[in-house]
Amino acid sequence: MDVDGGSTSAVGTEVPSNAIYLFKQQRLPACRPVLTPAWVVTTFFLVGAIFIPVGLFSLHASQNVVEIVNRYDAECIPGSFKSNKVAYIKDSSITKNCTLFLKVPKPMKAPINIYYQLDNYYQNHRRYIKSKGDQQLLHGLKYNHTSSCKPEDVSNGLPVVPCGLIAWSLFNDTYSFSRGTDELKVNKKNIAWKSDRDHKFGKDVYPFNFQNGTLIGGGKLDPNIPLSDQEDLIVWMRIAALPSFRKLYGRIEEDLDVDDVIVVKVSNNYNTYSFGGKKKLVLSTSSWLGGKNDFLGMAYLSVGTSAIFISLVFLLLHVKNPSPYEDANYLPWNWKGLSSWRW
Repeated sequence: MDVDGGSTSAVGTEVPSNAIYLFKQQRLPACRPVLTPAWVVTTFFLVGAIFIPVGLFSLHASQNVVEIVNRYDAECIPGSFKSNKVAYIKDSSITKNCTLFLKVPKPMKAPINIYYQLDNYYQNHRRYIKSKGDQQLLHGLKYNHTSSCKPEDVSNGLPVVPCGLIAWSLFNDTYSFSRGTDELKVNKKNIAWKSDRDHKFGKDVYPFNFQNGTLIGGGKLDPNIPLSDQEDLIVWMRIAALPSFRKLYGRIEEDLDVDDVIVVKVSNNYNTYSFGGKKKLVLSTSSWLGGKNDFLGMAYLSVGTSAIFISLVFLLLHVKNPSPYEDANYLPWNWKGLSSWRW
């Protein structure tokens, strides 16, 4: 410290640059939009003018989707087993074939997606989600660290491929379709995501020792087909976030006419009766927005109408009580004395 005439000055202390000082004091030049009543009313009105047409288009696209939904888990139980459905589904000696008749309400253009829908089925349970071996699905028996798959990691002293509860509980109801005397072929190619087929399931990984234990879960897999080609398994192993979900079963590549009667032969194998679940068969066309879903269109319409309503309210308030502070000269940062302020 140097003392000169009773004053002190710090040696080596740098005076902050003007830009840093202005930044710290929040005095840098900036865009300060003036939200006048005219700007606010116009902004809300434009939001409404954009959102309402988008909502109408989205709702129209959803309404054009033709969808047939049929719940069959109760319908496919014989009368003598209505009081004991669990015993029926667990008895392997009983044939579980069932026939459904679906009437087409409107013309359905190909491709027609076939979904199975499960309700009250919590695939998002933490223990269930963790019960798989991602590296094993990709590398097969070369990967031995499958402790996350317990208790479905080993069967009869041998490893299980694919391991875990997700694969073990594979959905195994099957459907066949016909119209009159003509069979409707189901295309089951490319029903799974391409990224899953190419990067999550090995092309040289084959099922091994699968569903060979004393407790059988869901469907079985062909040991001669690699996992990357078993698309029913790939679709099933993409976990659903909600307890009610649909998964793609296949596609019908033919148009269906109004009042056509589709005969569906169902193999009712999958056990949802133990936990009060429901099974539904869904036939649906698609639009540029996907399947039938009114929520997006209704959401756009709700936001758009709300914005229009708010703009009208603000306009009426402004007309009734005009404010002199609409003039930007009244804003504090435009006052002449602002330059002497310190924050």
